[in-house]
Amino acid sequence: MIIREMYLNRLIEAKDTDLIKVVTGVRRSGKSTLLLMFKDYLTKNGIQSDSIIYMNFESAMYDNIKDYKDLYEYIKGKINNKKTYLLLDEVQNVDKWEKAVNSLHVDFDIDIYITGSNAYLLSSELSTLLSGRYIEIKMYPLSFKEFLKFNNYDDNDLENKFYEYLKYGGLPAITLIKDKTDLVMSYLNDIYNTIVKKDIIDRNNIKDVALLENIIKYLVTNIGSPVSASKISAYLNSNKIVDKSNHQTIDNYLNMLEKSYIMYKADRTDIRNKTLLKTLGKYYISDLGIRNSILGFRNINEGHLLENIVYLELLRRGFRVNIGKTLDYEVDFVAENPNQVIYYQVTKSLYNEEVKAREIRSLESISDNYEKIILTMDKTLASDYNGIKIVNLIDWLLQ
Repeated sequence: MIIREMYLNRLIEAKDTDLIKVVTGVRRSGKSTLLLMFKDYLTKNGIQSDSIIYMNFESAMYDNIKDYKDLYEYIKGKINNKKTYLLLDEVQNVDKWEKAVNSLHVDFDIDIYITGSNAYLLSSELSTLLSGRYIEIKMYPLSFKEFLKFNNYDDNDLENKFYEYLKYGGLPAITLIKDKTDLVMSYLNDIYNTIVKKDIIDRNNIKDVALLENIIKYLVTNIGSPVSASKISAYLNSNKIVDKSNHQTIDNYLNMLEKSYIMYKADRTDIRNKTLLKTLGKYYISDLGIRNSILGFRNINEGHLLENIVYLELLRRGFRVNIGKTLDYEVDFVAENPNQVIYYQVTKSLYNEEVKAREIRSLESISDNYEKIILTMDKTLASDYNGIKIVNLIDWLLQ
């Protein structure tokens, strides 16, 4: 196992605190492996094996644990008089599991770690029962920096390696099979189908599967473009792709896609007034390999896919990310954390003077003095233009 230090360190930092650690993220992004890494860490640091309880609920081994009562009794029987470390993988498969977790947290000297592949994990009774006594650790597919490490790539010919990343995405298992294109396609399709079936259709008892699938195709085709439920409805109806659709149903389906972690929504914010706008946010996919498999590795609009990569990287780095609007101009990303605000424009190239003027004009329209950056695949442009930094995208990803 290749250690993903950023996530492992977050678990280590939270160890032995009175907080339940909840690791969330899209399926096959590495959550199960992270728990095993943490289990190894505990063992190497002197925790005896009888003080560690690890359960993966995708294993048939735990098929007899149907609900929270079964779960509580099983774990209670495993606990000795020592501090216990409880690692529960894909625990949402157990009915009302949060009741068992809450009781265990109250009744025993126990440090609890949970993973789950959809946001219902935290929109369940857990948040009410624990009232702030948990910490969420959001896990994403491999960053480009991790992608190089997992493939044992050196620093030569980074641009070609980046386009490989752009094509196949960052799900960790892809690094083992990427030389077998048919196998990659099959793997990505299987993950996509599992997410759609288990985390969306089955979870929400969806009847109109065709509508859901067409919404997904619309979103992945229009990554980085302003989207609304009414816009999708108008497109589907006018092109007679579905018999009928309405705004509310589409809005519900969009919400379900977010909760499955396959899609992320970036809201628009008015930079001058510091207010969120309710319309025309943008959607980005959690993994470009899944996106490309849905569309058959065609229709690759590099500019918007570069945006997708930047959006996910900003999330990894702990920023809250919105789309910016100022006067009549759009700013690709407004990235904020407690200590800073950074404005980003993302474009494949600035060699076209019209493109360059447009990207710079958007950032110059912002009246405050926060950092402003244009990310581009260009390598030879000046690094500064009237205080606006121009940074090579690959260099930025490797920072």
